[in-house]
Amino acid sequence: MREEGEGYDDRRDEGRRGTRAAVHAASGGRLGAAHPRQEGPTDLRLVPPALASWATSAVMLDAAPAWVTGTAVGCLVLAGVLMTLRVGRARRVPGAMTGGRSGWPAVTVAAVLVCAAAAAVSAGLHGADLRRGPLPGLAERYATVIAEAEITSDPRLVRPRVRGPAPAPTAVLIEADVRRVETRDGATLVTRTPVLMVVDVERRRSSSASSAFSAGDRPSPWLALLPSTRVRVTARVVPPADGGDTAAVLRVRDPKVPEVVGEPSAAQRLAGRLRAGLREATDGLAPDARALLPGLVVGDTARITPELDEAFKETDLAHTLAVSGSNLTIILVLLVGPPGLAQRVERRGLAPRLGISLRTTALLGGALTLGFVIVCRPDPSVLRAAACGAVALLALATGRRRSLIPALATAVLLLVLYDPWLSRSYGFLLSVLATGALLTLAPRWSAALRARRVPPRLAEALAAAAAAQALCAPVVAVLSARVSLVAVPCNLLVEFAIAPATVLGFAALATAPWAMPVAKALAWCAGWPAGWIADVARTGAALPGAGVDWPGSWPGAALLALATVALLLAGRRLLRHPWWCGACGVLLLLAVVQPPPLTRVVTGWPPPGWRFAMCDVGQGDATVLAAGAGTGVVVDAGPDPVLVDRCLRTLGITRIPLVVLTHFHADHVAGLPGVLRGRQVGAIETTAYQEPVDQAEFVRREAAARGVSVTRAAAGEERRTGGLSWRVVWPPADPTVVPEGPNDASVALLVRSAGLRLLLLGDLEPPAQRALLRSPAGPLLGGVDVLKVAHHGSAYQDPGLLSRAAPRLALISAGADNTYGHPAPGTVAALRAMGAVVLSTDRDGALAVTGEGAELGVAGD
Repeated sequence: MREEGEGYDDRRDEGRRGTRAAVHAASGGRLGAAHPRQEGPTDLRLVPPALASWATSAVMLDAAPAWVTGTAVGCLVLAGVLMTLRVGRARRVPGAMTGGRSGWPAVTVAAVLVCAAAAAVSAGLHGADLRRGPLPGLAERYATVIAEAEITSDPRLVRPRVRGPAPAPTAVLIEADVRRVETRDGATLVTRTPVLMVVDVERRRSSSASSAFSAGDRPSPWLALLPSTRVRVTARVVPPADGGDTAAVLRVRDPKVPEVVGEPSAAQRLAGRLRAGLREATDGLAPDARALLPGLVVGDTARITPELDEAFKETDLAHTLAVSGSNLTIILVLLVGPPGLAQRVERRGLAPRLGISLRTTALLGGALTLGFVIVCRPDPSVLRAAACGAVALLALATGRRRSLIPALATAVLLLVLYDPWLSRSYGFLLSVLATGALLTLAPRWSAALRARRVPPRLAEALAAAAAAQALCAPVVAVLSARVSLVAVPCNLLVEFAIAPATVLGFAALATAPWAMPVAKALAWCAGWPAGWIADVARTGAALPGAGVDWPGSWPGAALLALATVALLLAGRRLLRHPWWCGACGVLLLLAVVQPPPLTRVVTGWPPPGWRFAMCDVGQGDATVLAAGAGTGVVVDAGPDPVLVDRCLRTLGITRIPLVVLTHFHADHVAGLPGVLRGRQVGAIETTAYQEPVDQAEFVRREAAARGVSVTRAAAGEERRTGGLSWRVVWPPADPTVVPEGPNDASVALLVRSAGLRLLLLGDLEPPAQRALLRSPAGPLLGGVDVLKVAHHGSAYQDPGLLSRAAPRLALISAGADNTYGHPAPGTVAALRAMGAVVLSTDRDGALAVTGEGAELGVAGD
C-alpha cells in the first residue's frame, strides 16, 4: 500500500508539471503566467542595517563634526576588520564564503557597521546645513534682514487653539531654503540654509463695519505659492523653537502680498494646476466632502476645519488626511488587480483587460508612481509614501508576502540615508510601524479569524485595523496623551469608502484641466464616500467614551505597549469562549457610548433633578440651564467644540431652544460648532457689540450654515421655556451707550428655575458692574441663590455688586493652571467672607446645581 501511494504521488506530480507546461503554452510564455514560487523563511538580514541607520541618523544630527567623523571611521574600520577575518577564514576553510549561512552573522554585523557609517556621514552633512552660513548668528541677535528664499513645501494655514479671550493670529507656515541675505549694514551674503517662514495673516475688514474676514475666510495669497518659487521678504530672524530641521525662523514683517522673484518649476506648475482643478471641482460639494476630498486624494488639507481635524485625530483617522502609501496602492491595484494574482494568468485589473503585458504594466505602474510624486509634491512625506506603497505592491505582486520585510527594510534604509531628518519624524515612525503591522501581524490574525468562521474579507479588514492600532497606539499616545477606544471600529467603517473616494477623486483630478463638468460629476460621486468618512469621524469623536487620557511620554508608551500585549494574550483565551467575547464587547460598547441613564447610575453624574450645570471646558465659559427632559438653554460655548459637545452629551441635551453668547471673545464662542452638532437649536442670541469682528463673523457663519437665526439681546427682555424663565439685565437697550470693550458688553441674565434665582454675569468688569447696579434692574439683583462669577473670578470685581447679590453659592469657570491667575484669591476670599460656598471648574471639574431653598446642593463631576 505504501509503494502504491508513493507511485500515485509521483504520477500526480507529473500531472501537475504537465498542467503547468500547458498553462505556459496557453499564455504564450508571458512573464507571470506561472504560479509564484513557494514561500521561504523570512529573510531578516536587512532589518539590522536599516535599524542601525535609523538610530545613527537620529543621534548624529546634533553631533559635533568630530563625533560624526569618529563614528564613521570607527564603524568602517571595524567592518574592515570583520571582513578581513572573514576572508582569512575562507582561505583556511575552502567553501566557507559560499557555505550557506555559516558566515551570516559576520557579514550582517559588517553591513550594520557600514550602514551606520553612511548614516553618520549623511546625518552629519544634513546637521551641518543648520549651523553653517550667517543665519544662525543673525538669529541669536534677532536681526531684521531682507532674504531671498526658495519655497520647499506647501504653505499651510495654522489656526492656533484658543488660549484666552482671542485666539492667536492665524499664520501661514512655509518651509524654505534661504539663498541670499541682505543685512541692515548693506552686506549681501550667499547661503543655502533651511528655514521656517511664519507669516501672520492680517485680519482685513470689509467695507461694511458689521463684518470682517480673517485669513481663513479670504484665502491669503501666500497660500497660493508653489514649491520651488523664489520670494523676497523682509523678516526678523529668530531661533527655532525646538531642535528641528530648520536653522532659524523668519517672521515676515509685511505679509500682505509676497514679492515673487523666481517662478516655480514646470512640474510644480503642473501639480498646482491639477490641485487647483480638484479644488474647483469640489466647490459645489457639502462642506465636509468639499474639505475632505482634496485631503484624501493629494493631502491638500487647506479646507479642513479645526473641528473636523480634531474629530479625525480623536478617532485615529488622521492618516486618511495625509498622503500615504495606501493612496498610491489603491491606484496601482486598480491597474494591476489583486496583487496576489499579479504573476498568474488569472490576474485582473485594467491592464490585462486592455491586453497590456506584465512588463508594460510594471512600467505603467512606475509612471503612475512618478505622477503621484509630482502631483502630491516631492517632499519627504510624499517620497516616503511613494516608496512604502511601491515597495509593498512590488513584494505582494511576487506572491511572496514574506519578501515584504526585506523590501520594507530597504525602503527604510534608503529613505533615512536620503533624508536623515526622517529618523526623528513621528510620521515616518508611524508609517513604518503600520506597514510592518500589515506585513507581519495582520496575515496571522486574519488566518486565526478565518479559522473561527469569520468571513474572509471581514477578517482581513479587522486584522489590518487591529494590527496597525496595536503597534501605532503607543506612539500616538506620546503625541496626543490619549488612547482612542473607537479607532478600530472607525477604521473598519471607513475602509470600504476610502478606495472609491480616492479613485474617483484621482479621476476628477486628472479630468479637471480638460473637462471640468466631467470632473465635477466625478467629484460629486466621490463626495458620497468622502462625506461618509467625515460622518464616521465626527460620530466617533462625539461619543463620550471615545478615548481615555494616557500619559503622553515614552514611559507611558511602554506601559501602553505592555497593556496591549496583556490584552492580546487575554484575547487569545477569550476567543475560545464566544459568550465571554460577547460580554466583553457589550461592556466596551457601554463604556464608549455611555448612555446617560447608565452613566448616572454608575458615576452619579449628572445628578438627578439638576437645574444649572457649568461645563469644564478649560479657560472659558459654557453653562446650561435645564428646561425639561433633554432640553436646555446654553449660555456660552467655551473655547473647544469637542469639550462642550462632550459635556452636553453627558448631560443628555438634545434640544436647545436658545443659545446665549454673552460676548464674542473666543473663549466664549469658539466652541459653538460643538453646541450645534447634532442638536435641534431654536435661535442664537448675542450682544449688540460686534467685537471682535472676526469672532462675530464666525458666529454668524456657523449659524447660517445650520439655518439658525441670530438675534440681539437688550436689557428688559424676558423669556420663558418650560419651568425656566429669565430676564436680560445687561447690556442696556440704548444704542448710544458704547461699552469700553467686549467684556463690558456681555449679556447678563437673571434666571428663575423653580425656586432658584441665578445671576449670570458673563465677563462684566467693574465699570459695567457698577452701571448694572445703578440700572433699573439693580434692585432685582439682591439675594440670589447662585452667582456665576464674572470674568472667570478675576480680581476685577465690584464689591457693591457682590454685596447686593449676596449669593449662597458662587461658581467660577476657569482652566486648570491658566496663566491669568483665575480665580483670583482675593475674589474667592471676598465671596467666602459673605458666606458663599465657592467652587471652580479648575479644582472641582464640571459642576451641577440641584434642589432649592434650604436643600440647595451642588455636585461635581
